[in-house]
Parts: sequence; structure tokens; C-alpha cells
Amino acid sequence: MSKVKYVFVTGGVTSSLGKGIISASLAKLLQARGFSVTIQKLDPYINVDPGTLNPYEHGECYVTLDGAETDLDLGHYERFLNIPTSQANNVTTGKIYQSVINKERRGDYLGKTVQVIPHITDEIKRRIKCVSLGNKYDIVITEIGGTVGDIESLPYIESVRQLKWEMADEDCLVIHLTLVPYLAASGELKTKPTQHSVKVLLENGIQPDVLVLRTEHSLNDELRRKVALFCNVHESSVIESIDVSTIYEVPVKMLEEKLDVVVLKKLKLQTNGAPELKKWKEFLSRLKNPRCSVNIGLVGKYVELADAYKSIAESFIHAGAENECHVNLEYIHSEELNDENHLEKLASLDGIVVAPGFGSRGIEGKVTAVRYARENNIPFFGICLGMQCAVIEFARNVLGLQGAHSTEMNQKTKHPVIDLMEEQKRIIDKGGTMRLGGYKCIIRENTLSYEAYKTTETVERHRHRYEFNNKYLNEYNSAGMIPAGLNPESGLVEIIEIPSHKWFVGVQFHPEYSSTVVSPHPLFVAFVKACCSKTKTVKKKK
Repeated sequence: MSKVKYVFVTGGVTSSLGKGIISASLAKLLQARGFSVTIQKLDPYINVDPGTLNPYEHGECYVTLDGAETDLDLGHYERFLNIPTSQANNVTTGKIYQSVINKERRGDYLGKTVQVIPHITDEIKRRIKCVSLGNKYDIVITEIGGTVGDIESLPYIESVRQLKWEMADEDCLVIHLTLVPYLAASGELKTKPTQHSVKVLLENGIQPDVLVLRTEHSLNDELRRKVALFCNVHESSVIESIDVSTIYEVPVKMLEEKLDVVVLKKLKLQTNGAPELKKWKEFLSRLKNPRCSVNIGLVGKYVELADAYKSIAESFIHAGAENECHVNLEYIHSEELNDENHLEKLASLDGIVVAPGFGSRGIEGKVTAVRYARENNIPFFGICLGMQCAVIEFARNVLGLQGAHSTEMNQKTKHPVIDLMEEQKRIIDKGGTMRLGGYKCIIRENTLSYEAYKTTETVERHRHRYEFNNKYLNEYNSAGMIPAGLNPESGLVEIIEIPSHKWFVGVQFHPEYSSTVVSPHPLFVAFVKACCSKTKTVKKKK
């Protein structure tokens, strides 16, 4: 195939309907039919990227292999497709305006008045096509953030309208995702919100080609015909998306609804037989039929919003299925954890993971959780700041370095066992300036990490400014906390372990960003396995 086909996914009625999951599910089905597919997210906020956003604002910040700080939906794309995304897969209004203003300052527009149309819309269209340069993909799916009718989304909707006008009908289509609410009082599903949402889309010059209707109850034929009639689409293009127990069921539901067949027909592409979903269905079978269950505590400071740790939660689903084990993830607020109540909150757990984060809030609760896990031989997994907390705890309670800390939390600490990276000391701006993206890690043989990875070299994604202070490395080594993984160029400690412990691993990188349905991350798999076989011998802290 020489020409790239474009599919746009918009949303109406309400936010958080699952445009990202529908986009990823469609992409999975098309990929399973042999097509090369990628997904792009257009975010209408003015931040250049979500890197400086508080997780309470926008959930997790996902990091790509090439170092882009992106929307968490890109995590779904990678988990479903098992292929990496890049800088080009996430576009924000901030990036669009930044690019246009920079061009204006350079004089690229030759004195023209810079306007939303054509300059902003042209830049949006350029970014949409940029992801498919070189025709390396057969199909590009573009998810537009927000809800149709939002002021901030208008330039994106207008750009889609222009692209549909510029392209042949079979090269571009729009899928509109809406909600069909159920009114319990009357026992009815209501289509009026969908009709109004499509009307808004029509007012902006776009006739949707396919409607995907989110619903709690099955849609009957009469309701589908009604929606098709009033929204001017064919009956076969009205797709039901009923609530399911896990997002990983959605591709199977979309296959049953023939969403991929409808899309391929409209794009005038061959269906290439039935999609190959054997591994996907095997994963679902293991997920739904676990042989055991474990309770794992996730200790963090953003636990009120589960999306703040989305990739970690999904990684435990992948690893749990691999071990045929149901992982019950208990979110524990690190600010509320202390010496007095830690037994009450932690004693029932089979494993403890201390989550990433920034800043001093809740740090002592994380250190308390690390100490409990270390002293009671509870499987422990520390990620980024979680690894740093393990280093701090070991310094204080094993090495006897009173007041040991990270200079991120205490610049005047006498024992800066975690310190600012040398290359970060001259950086002032916050956005996009951390150590980001994929870096090599050389893994030491005869360690838990080597046992998990089955190799001495890996590449993992990073997002941090502070690192293990190698001035203390010999002290840690002698006392029983070893560097199990190092960066070959900088000597940065990437992984720490306590060999005498049942399973105690801390990593400076973010393994959760690399875990997918068909390739669960080996460290998560090994951690869950250790939790499944844990023998609980709890002793009270003195």
C-alpha cells in the first residue's frame, strides 16, 4: 500500500468515555489483520507537554523511548500494539502555538497576519501527517482530546474538516464516540445526547462516518436504527461499546461489533481474513481465571487519583496474568503512613511497591514502608523515587548515617546519599529538562534482576534529576545493598538489590512504561511471583 489512510476519533456528550481505548482497540484489530498502524493523540491544553502538570490535574505523565513526556493514552497505545510511540505521537496546543510563534519571530510568514486559519490549522495538519512520513504506516489513527463543542478543541476539529475536504473519501474517516445514558426511573436508554453531539459536529462541518455508543445496557435494533436515521449514518456503522470488566476485553467486543470491518470497507481496504488474536485471548483467559491472589500495597502520595499510577497498575495486570495470579492493588497514602500505624496498614500485604514521585511530601511514609519490607523479608519493589527511598532507609538504619537524605528534600543533609545529577545543576527551566527516555543498563549476573531479565543488557526509560551518590557505593556494597545494574557510560546506579532478602529490588528507571499485554515487564513478573510464594514472618518494629 502506498497511500496512508487516516482515521480520526472524536468524543461527545462527556469526557472520559474511552476514546483512547477505542482507538487502541481498533488499532489492535487492524494490526492483527496485517496492517501497519500507529496512533496519535492531539491534546487541546496549552501546556507544551504534561511534564510540568501535577498528576492530580492530568494523571500520569507517560514517557516514550525517545524521551517525550506525553499523555497517558500513549501508554494504552503501546500496551495494546506492543510497538513504541515517539515525540510525534503526542501533539498539544502548546506545541502548535509555540511552533507557529517561533516561525513568525523568524519571519517565515513574510509579514503576513498570523491567524488560526490557515496558520494554526496548517501546523496541526502538518503534525498529523508528520507521524506517517515515509509512508511507514498503512493507517494512522488520531485521537482528538476533549469533547466536541469545547472551545479549545475547535482548531483541531477544523483541521480534520479541511483534511476530509482535501482527501478522497476512502482515505479519511471520522469515528465519533458518544454516551447513551440509561435513565433508571423510566428504564430507558436515551439517544438525544448523541443526536445533539453529532449536531455540534455537523455545525463544525464534519459528518461522522462511524458512531461508537458507550452504554451500560445492550442496544436493540430499533435504537440503532433511530440513531442511524437521525445522525445520517448507515445502521452497520452504529457500534455498541458496552461496559466491560477490563479494558482488554474491548478489542474482542469491537471485533464482535465488526468495527474493523466497517472501517476497512469505508477505507476501501481488503479485510485480509480474520484477525490473529490468539495471544490476546490467551492473556484474557489467564486474567479471568487466576489460580491464586496476592495483596500488593502501592505506597504513593497521589493515590486519590488511580490514573496517577496508571502504567504501574496496568503492569501488575500483565504480570498477574503471566503468573496466573490476581493482583489486588491496595493504594496506601504515604502522607498517612508512620511509625505508629504502619503495622495496621502494611501487615496484611504480600508485597510492597513504593511509587515514583517528586518533592518531600509523604517521603517519610515511603521510607517507613521500605523499612517494614526490609526488616520483615516482604518482597519489595522501588521505582525511581521508590528506589531512592530504599537507599535513604538503608543509610539511616543499616549504615548508621543519621539524617541521611536526598538533596531534593534536604539540601543541607550531612549524608547526601541521593544527589542532583551533575548535568542537572546548571538547568533552570523545568519542562523537558530531566534525564528522559531510554538508556542502557548493564545487569550484574547472579542477581534477582539478571534472573528476571535473562540477559546482561537492557534499555529502560527514565524520568529523574537525582541519582544514587556513588561516593557511598563501597559502604553500601560492604553492608549488603549491591548495585545490580549500572549505566555503562555514566556509571549511574540503575538497580539496587539486597541479596540476603527474599526479593528486594529498586530501580532508578520506570519499568512500567515498557510493560505490554504480550510482553509483560520481567521485573513486574518476578516481583509478583515472589509475592505469590511469600512466607509471612512479621516482627514488630522496635
